[in-house]
Formats: sequence, structure tokens, C-alpha cells
Amino acid sequence: MNRPLVVWDPRMLGYDLGGKHPMHPLRWELTWLLAGTLGVIDGFHVLSPEPADVATLGLVHTLGYIDAVRRASRPGFLFSVGHGLGTPDNPVFPGMHQSAALIAGGSVTAARAIAHREVDRAVNFCGGLHHAMADSASGFCVYNDAALAIAAMLEAGVRRVAYVDADVHHADGVQAAFYDDPRVLTVSIHQAPLTLFPGTGRKRMRGWRGGRYVGQRRSAGRHRGRGLVAGVPRGRARRGAGVRSGGAGHPARRGHPTGRTRWPT
Repeated sequence: MNRPLVVWDPRMLGYDLGGKHPMHPLRWELTWLLAGTLGVIDGFHVLSPEPADVATLGLVHTLGYIDAVRRASRPGFLFSVGHGLGTPDNPVFPGMHQSAALIAGGSVTAARAIAHREVDRAVNFCGGLHHAMADSASGFCVYNDAALAIAAMLEAGVRRVAYVDADVHHADGVQAAFYDDPRVLTVSIHQAPLTLFPGTGRKRMRGWRGGRYVGQRRSAGRHRGRGLVAGVPRGRARRGAGVRSGGAGHPARRGHPTGRTRWPT
């Protein structure tokens, strides 16, 4: 195997939702600088990816949605295009399509490198935008790079993919993308959805062919009822590759769309 791969391009920092929005690209820049200072990525191959093209984005997203994102990315755009764009969670900004497609392209590049056995480890720490749906933006996420990485692996011939998401929020976009696909096992370890965005990921959800969404709640100290839920929609992964995501880190709670009142730990 070649050296582990990390995809990075400063242009990813253009994914800037603006103002006091809690998801600020500064944290990606500081992660990159800290990793370099501590020598975490010494020995890694650093690759600047290409933006995901329309055909690649279309593996998960609808063409109508991709077109809406592109139209809303023009400087000075003031009109509504729907699709969850232009909300407090997902405001539009100049260059939105280009920067979001670049992040998606980074995760797809990493996934394809693993699928083709060019590397056995790859990372895109700007990725994990796991709330985006096929036809809409959600939870700070425009293009679902995690789902696109899985789709790229399947397209490359990988027979089974296990996706493990350890974000505090339910990986609803990734689950929705492969809910009826027996080749993909999605595991989401998240806080109980009773009070936390997106309000999904409950124990009684059903997956492929009625397979149960298995949940395990734990006490969260004095906050009763706010435990952890581990979701496993059915579809076992015996052979193939794994994709992991820490998620977008969406801090919103119900009633507080931009989540500025509290940041989850």
C-alpha cells in the first residue's frame, strides 16, 4: 500500500456560511495547522482534489437540486430557490456550489483511492456533511460528501460498505440515501433525538426488508432522556470497505435553528 492519504485544499475554506454562523471554516484551517505542527500527518500523502462534477454529485443528489445550488451561488443572489437553501441553517453565499463540490470531491477522491486499493487509509477532515438530502440542504450541509463517498465505492465495485458516524446528531442524510440498499450498513451513534436536531434516529425505525433500527439509550447525567442512540439499519457488511464520519457538528436544538444558544460536547 502507498502512504495514507489526506485530501486538502485551502479553497475548501470558501465554504463559509457567513456572519456569526456556528459552522465557521476557521476550525478546518486550525485543524490543518495543528495537525502539521504536531506531526500528525507526517508521512501522509497530501492531495489537492478536484471538485465533484455534476455526474458525481448526481450519484446522490437530484439534478434539479444541483442546478438550484449553482444558481444560488452567484454573487448578489437575492431570490429564493427553495430546496432548504437561504434558511438560517443554510444561508446562500457566493461560490457555494464550488466550495461544496470541492469538499465532496475530496471525500470521493479518498473513497475511490481506497476502493481501488491505492491506499488503505484516507481522510478528509473538511467532510462529514451528513445531513444533506438528495433534493435539499439541511443542517449546514449542502452536498452530502459522506453519501457520495459511499456511492463512489459502490460504483467502483465494492460489494459491501459499512458507514460509522460518531457525531452527536443522527446521520439522517446518509441513512436516507441508502435506506433500501442492502449493500450498505449505516451505523449512527448519536444523542437521543427527543430534543436534538434533526429529531430522527429513534429506536423503532425500520431498515432494509423491515430490519430494525437498533437503539441503546444511556443516561446523560442529570439530563434524563438525553442519552445516546446507536442506530443500525439492517444490511450487513461482511466484505468491502468502511467509511467513517464525524459529521457536520450541527449544534442546533429544536426551537433554535442556528444553535447559538448551546454547543454540544
